[in-house]
Amino acid sequence: MRIVVSGGGTGGHIYPALAMIREIERRMPCEVLYIGTENGLEADIVRRAGIPFESIEISGIRRSLSFENVKTGIRFLKSVVRVRKLLRDFEPDIVVGTGGFVCGPVLYTAAKMGYKTLVHEQNSLPGITNKFLARYVDRVALSFKGSGHHFGKNEAKTILIGNPRASEVALLEINPVEERRKYGFEEGRPLIVVYGGSRGAPAINQAVVEMIPRLENTDWSLLFVTGQVHYETIKAQLGTLPERIQLRPFIYDLPLILKASQLVISRSGASTLAELTTLGLPSILIPSPYVTENHQEVNASSLVETGASLLVREKELTGDRLFEACTTAIAEQEAMSKASLALGMPDAASDLVDELLRLIQQKN
Repeated sequence: MRIVVSGGGTGGHIYPALAMIREIERRMPCEVLYIGTENGLEADIVRRAGIPFESIEISGIRRSLSFENVKTGIRFLKSVVRVRKLLRDFEPDIVVGTGGFVCGPVLYTAAKMGYKTLVHEQNSLPGITNKFLARYVDRVALSFKGSGHHFGKNEAKTILIGNPRASEVALLEINPVEERRKYGFEEGRPLIVVYGGSRGAPAINQAVVEMIPRLENTDWSLLFVTGQVHYETIKAQLGTLPERIQLRPFIYDLPLILKASQLVISRSGASTLAELTTLGLPSILIPSPYVTENHQEVNASSLVETGASLLVREKELTGDRLFEACTTAIAEQEAMSKASLALGMPDAASDLVDELLRLIQQKN
């Protein structure tokens, strides 16, 4: 099997792609080419995974009138030319996009050239790029039940798959005691992991900084993942910390320590929610208010409604509010964990690969 994959910008688009690739590799011989940008996280993460990587220069469309959109249009046309050459040289059986503006020229060009194509939408509300691509691709894979209507007349192309990241996380085999020990955490203390997405979130970081003094009278351990750009500033703010509070800029193998934790504080990006529900983790979700159509709050709604998560909107977020939510979640951990696990879709990667194989067979 020869497959071209494109997706980037944030980990939410990249990690589902990697999970799908690993599932294909587990099942059959394959050759993979990943097309991304040098400015997105994929340039580092995909290369680190040992997957052949090619880059194009492309930017996102601004929703307001802007001269930048003219520049984006020019970059799009130039990218189409480069993608056409990459596809002709590689000759894939199928081309898959997992989101982010880099997918636009890749999937559009592939569809126009007659290759079988699929886009995977991680969020409950689709982004501009995937809504645009739905007109051209053969299939649109969904992560959330009931979100197909957002694609309008292209709803017939949709299929509910779930998020492939869930399958990869479900297969993790770790010793929770050993995993906590790597960070110096003692046994017998509830472990809270907090992170604000692949780039960090200033509002979450500030609330955690405010909350930390209140942890003195608890038995909690805390792993605080700040994001690379915020790490040095927060480290200077907090100074010397007790051993049960650990600070990290970024963690590449985050699901390992998540599986050894009792509570997660995070944004509500789609891949994050797939990980949490697969692992059956209680969570405090703080949706980003800066995303298109507030889709992170929509993503979070099913977890909040079933009791798997507590919702704290960023405009309400303070150290005291976060501490209160942690206290509630730790007390209700068992019930929240069961509710979270009930929402998991651990077979998503396998189901997605099955769909890719069906599309390839149609071509033949």
